[in-house]
Amino acid sequence: MWGFEPALSAVLVKDFFVEKGLNNILIPGFGYGRNAQIFINSGMKVSGIEISKTAIELAKKHFGQETTIYHGSVCDMPFDNLEYDGIFSYALIHLLSNDERVKFIKDCYAQLSENGYMVFVVLSKKADSYGRGRCVSKDQYEIYRGIKMYLYDEESIQEEFSDYGLSSIEEINESYPFYIIKCQKVKK
Repeated sequence: MWGFEPALSAVLVKDFFVEKGLNNILIPGFGYGRNAQIFINSGMKVSGIEISKTAIELAKKHFGQETTIYHGSVCDMPFDNLEYDGIFSYALIHLLSNDERVKFIKDCYAQLSENGYMVFVVLSKKADSYGRGRCVSKDQYEIYRGIKMYLYDEESIQEEFSDYGLSSIEEINESYPFYIIKCQKVKK
């Protein structure tokens, strides 16, 4: 999760966004921007949300003023009244509580433009850490002190995302087993 190279899933999602012609991207959980760079390099306008002031300072040193990064929790979305063609959330949602996950998905969907896509990369129950630590709620464990993680399978993905244009679920292994969840906002 650290370093300067983007995650493989970020590269795949960037390719997907390019293929779909998406230009205005929101990255909740922006961090210091390692996954944002490839979107920017592809000509996309990127905005982010980040809770860590230190990460924002690092990102601003790298990106300057070309990228808007809102300081705050994704649980406090929205930070602007814009709609985005694409939203990319990497390894974040599984750190939220049940209620926070529901709100986060709903808030992302609300900021998605018609025919836009939101993509979430989430931890799979196939991870070695599944079932370890203190059980907080169904499929959520405090694996490290203070760090609670919710781990997904296809059934729980269907439960949480089916009302939000769920279009595909893909498995990927990037040092941990993840799912790439794609949702599209289509006119009803």
